[in-house]
Amino acid sequence: MSSTLIPDPSMIGGVAKVPLARLPQPEAVFTTRAERFDFLAVHSPNLAPYLRFLGALARVQARLSREAPDPVPISEDRIELARVSRMPPLDRNDMRDDVTATLQRLCDLMAEVDMPETARLALAALAEAEPAERDWVILNVLADEIPPDSVAPHLLAAAALQVVAAKRAERLHVEQLVPIRTGICPACGGRPAVSMVTENMGAEGARYCSCATCQTLWNEVRVKCTCCASTKGITYRSVETEEATVKAEICRECGKWVKILYQNKNPTLEPVADDVASLGLDLMMRDTEWARGGFNPFLVGY
Repeated sequence: MSSTLIPDPSMIGGVAKVPLARLPQPEAVFTTRAERFDFLAVHSPNLAPYLRFLGALARVQARLSREAPDPVPISEDRIELARVSRMPPLDRNDMRDDVTATLQRLCDLMAEVDMPETARLALAALAEAEPAERDWVILNVLADEIPPDSVAPHLLAAAALQVVAAKRAERLHVEQLVPIRTGICPACGGRPAVSMVTENMGAEGARYCSCATCQTLWNEVRVKCTCCASTKGITYRSVETEEATVKAEICRECGKWVKILYQNKNPTLEPVADDVASLGLDLMMRDTEWARGGFNPFLVGY
């Protein structure tokens, strides 16, 4: 039974000033994610096959992060232009060639991985696809547009994009970033998968959004919609009890909801892995009037 809709009971007044962002260390991010997927698969029998597959995919992403050469640094002029214009310094359009090459390598490494049949067919289709067909998939993931009838190949392309974008975000400096607008990654302009309440980011109880693309974490004020920035009508719902560590943060102003993970209560929570593993919350919210506002390429279609 879900909990009732109530305001977040903790840290209503906000927290002390904390760093704007925490840039990713790609190999460590994907290795930690793989380990979390493996753990969750053991404790989630209904989702176990998919979680194990995503764990294997994250390990391949970690390997790609380690093997790939460092990207060319962004020029200081471009960094400054982005700051003045309040725009993210990373341009997805510039990632297209690297995503194409990374996707090819990812397909090669995934060939020996045990996976659901739909993923196996998608892998084969991508490996045999004409350049124009593969480019169509890549352009879709660059735009965060995944057709519901073609989820599996886009999932693999999204994984390649995550590696490329994270490698580029790693080369930035936090001092180069400026807030863009609520719910937008200051590094690449991506959307959040979830937000997390942390205890080790400079101030206990700080809330950070997790970019679904470049894996950057960026600070957002608590009790504020990460879709429309409203602070009115924010309520919370969970599948379990009020003490649940994964909840839906619901905005009555824009009609959307985004998961919030309480990492300060469970430090092992990982934004992408625990977003997938808490699919029951998505299924519960699907029967409500609110629309999912977070973006996770591994949950498209659910």
